[in-house]
Amino acid sequence: MSTTLEETPLEKKAPLLGLSKPWRMALYAFAGLVVLSLIRVITGANDLTSAGTVNAAVMLAVPIGLAGLGGLWSERAGVVNIGLEGMMILGSFGAGWIGWQHGAWAGVLMAIAFGVIGGLVHAVATVTFGVDHVVSGVAINILGLGATQYLAGELLADSPGGGETQSPPNSGLPKPSIPGLSGLLEPLESKHWFLLSDIAGILRGLFTNVSLLTIVAILLVVLTYVLLWQTPFGLRLRSVGEDPHAAESLGVKVRLYKYYAVAVSGGLAGLAGGFLAIVASNLYREGQTGGRGYIGLAAMIFGNWRPGGLMMGAGLFGYTDAMQLRNAVAVHALLLVVFALLLGLTVLNLYRRRWISAGVGLVFAVLSLIWYLNTDELPGPITTMTPYVTTLLVLSLAAQSLRMPKASGQVYRPEGK
Repeated sequence: MSTTLEETPLEKKAPLLGLSKPWRMALYAFAGLVVLSLIRVITGANDLTSAGTVNAAVMLAVPIGLAGLGGLWSERAGVVNIGLEGMMILGSFGAGWIGWQHGAWAGVLMAIAFGVIGGLVHAVATVTFGVDHVVSGVAINILGLGATQYLAGELLADSPGGGETQSPPNSGLPKPSIPGLSGLLEPLESKHWFLLSDIAGILRGLFTNVSLLTIVAILLVVLTYVLLWQTPFGLRLRSVGEDPHAAESLGVKVRLYKYYAVAVSGGLAGLAGGFLAIVASNLYREGQTGGRGYIGLAAMIFGNWRPGGLMMGAGLFGYTDAMQLRNAVAVHALLLVVFALLLGLTVLNLYRRRWISAGVGLVFAVLSLIWYLNTDELPGPITTMTPYVTTLLVLSLAAQSLRMPKASGQVYRPEGK
């Protein structure tokens, strides 16, 4: 097979600031850190960049990122996977059920297996029988919830410390740290110096008490990029999501690649559920996915169907979610963070001559600043909504240059059938 996939926008534009994409991303990240550090100094909200916040943000971002990664695999092959939530539910139950009996790693494997089963059901419905992808995904969500409720009643009702809505606790997984790093960085973080203390807090949060499953999740992001963008297998799979009939004419087994992709998608979603049951809470509990499958889809769209961008979207949600679990001062300071973020997007949209998006972003930025200046703290319900509102705002204002795979969501019929 000798074809290439072009993913450039219709209008070619000069790179922003004349820099290549990796350098631009690094520059954006550094600028964001400087702004965050400045806001921390102004407000005194030291939890904005504390090691505890960063560590909690990573834990909250991983299941969302894994679910989004599952959606990426599926949609790159042309199959929309609304059923990620149901597959996460299946994975969380599988991890909780097996984890307390045979250990955490056995629970991880069972979570993946349960997710793959959910993925294969979705593949049979959409690829073999041509069921509408959204209808099948919604059915998977309902099936996942109903199946786990039934299985919990049958398998966990009489378990020691468990019941019909939760499993007994499992042993959990190790959370290693780089030796000596915490002792070196903690004094620097406690000084609360501009930028230096922030860097120390972030590094300490990223490299101390990090679950082994978090490391596995990061490696899976890298592996996904390598497989889908650097190998012939990935080229064929992505061609299936762009133009399945053209791929078929070149000898690609379209249905087989769709099955591969949706099965992997289910396995990753199941692993996301397993993370919740083994790392986040060390047991299965009914309702613990909390809509993270849908948020994973939003993170995937935010990331333009790319692994790196997806993890940025998951990280944004994880960070804002971690903040609302900290103290009231830090949550109130988030309004300034939102103001700075929206102002940055406004400037970027002005540079790209997207006048409407720039205007809307500027209005919301000003409203965030006014809200901050006229309040001392946020009401409880608003605090809880912070991660969702922030994610939706950024997603909506950054969605102008997104391009989904062309054949995503289309029912595929082989030639001559």
